[in-house]
Amino acid sequence: MSGKLIRSGLVVSLMTLMSRVLGLARDVVVARLMGDGAAADVFFFANKIPNFLRRLFAEGAFAQAFIPVLTEVHQQDDRQQLREFVAKVSGTLGAIVFVVSLLGVIASPVLAALFGTGWFLSWWQGDPAGEKFELASTMLKITFPYLAFISLTGLAGAILNTLNKFAVAAFTPVLLNVCIILFAVLLAPDMAQPAFALAWGVFVGGIVQLVFQLPFLYRAGLLVKPRWGWHAPNVVKVRTLMIPALFGVSVGQINLLFDTFIASFLMTGSISWLYYSDRLLEFPLGLFGIAIATVILPTLSRNHVAKDPHAFSDNMDWAVRMVCVLGVPAAVGLGTMAEPILTVIFQRGAFTAETARMASYSLTAYSFGLLSFMLVKVLAPGFYSRQDTKTPVKFGIWCMVANMVFNLIFAIPYGYIGLAIATSLSATLNAGLLYFTLHRQHVFRMSNDTVWFLIRVLVACIAMAAVILYRDRGDAFYTLSLLAQIEQVATTIALAVAVFGSAMVLIGARPRHFRATGG
Repeated sequence: MSGKLIRSGLVVSLMTLMSRVLGLARDVVVARLMGDGAAADVFFFANKIPNFLRRLFAEGAFAQAFIPVLTEVHQQDDRQQLREFVAKVSGTLGAIVFVVSLLGVIASPVLAALFGTGWFLSWWQGDPAGEKFELASTMLKITFPYLAFISLTGLAGAILNTLNKFAVAAFTPVLLNVCIILFAVLLAPDMAQPAFALAWGVFVGGIVQLVFQLPFLYRAGLLVKPRWGWHAPNVVKVRTLMIPALFGVSVGQINLLFDTFIASFLMTGSISWLYYSDRLLEFPLGLFGIAIATVILPTLSRNHVAKDPHAFSDNMDWAVRMVCVLGVPAAVGLGTMAEPILTVIFQRGAFTAETARMASYSLTAYSFGLLSFMLVKVLAPGFYSRQDTKTPVKFGIWCMVANMVFNLIFAIPYGYIGLAIATSLSATLNAGLLYFTLHRQHVFRMSNDTVWFLIRVLVACIAMAAVILYRDRGDAFYTLSLLAQIEQVATTIALAVAVFGSAMVLIGARPRHFRATGG
């Protein structure tokens, strides 16, 4: 099982790497096109709301509830029952997301006013800044149907992941990035408001992603005609598990929406600065945290069905080690090199040096929470694989309230940076609650090997940070040409990785620490 987990994790990571690289290319195109102006704020806003709901209906709460039940049905080795279950789930989910998408399109002005209250008040008072509200209302009509397409894409991906076909679902987001880039390059120059070209890229990208996965479902024999099955026993089990998970697994997204609400009252550019810093944070989070979480949930579900608590705990231990050895150095690197990295990746066109500087502050604040974001991704499956969705929802409520309190404490003196600080703190609280509850339930406790492994990671990260700070050229970096800046950042990153790896080996990290012993 160890080899299979590692191979699956590598496959997902490689596919996710491709997606994240193209995602960065997409963000470079968007940054050059719009920078941190009003239109950029509106596009990121209009894209965030359907993406929040995507976390509920697609890979978030739905996947966490659906995969354990699908694993149960699949283990029964009854092909007809499996096909019937997939048909009823897809029909039920499809009908729900279609209605929700339609309502979102119709009620787009209400959504824009609800989550962009600052813009709505400006529009109501006749302030020129009210143009953002009008743009957001119109743009949501284009981006909101993405929810329906990506939810069904998420369903297809969850089915394929349960069958251990991880590469397809991990590759699929590449297609969305390609669509947005193409629309930005080919359509935006001919439009009065280029942001609308990006919105249409999101819409078409949703369709393309769904269509791409259908042949793989067909090959697996699970491309079935959708049927309504609200009262089917297994569908009832999924929605019973999903209802509390809707809140628990998506607390981070709810916090981000609350941040957007507050940011609508702040200076123009706040939403864009948070977006660009969040995008860089998402790179290691998706590449490592989400990739490991993707392969661990079906494995833990099988351990639970097989009533093998020892294997369950060992696989959780392996997942924690992996996110720590990847997440801690990534957080240190992003925190200490925030502005140079943003400068090299984004600074061109409408994305200025000032934009990079402002976004670097929120990226540094986010970096302190990166490990917590990743730990939540791998600790939450410890509950969902056992079909316990009520415990995380309780923590979700606590963390959302805590985030609101942190926002009030930090946003007033620090503005948008305070929003990033609050998000990191609430994620840390969430990770802590998840771990200590698993420990108290005697489900999972970090082994002594893992504790010492984490100490080695911290020591190696201190050495890595020292190298980065030693090579910091201060303001001289920004006088260099783009090519010289790229060379400087690439060399620093390569040296940091080499120092981290060497330090890990010197202080006792061995191949056995990277293997899972669970079955």
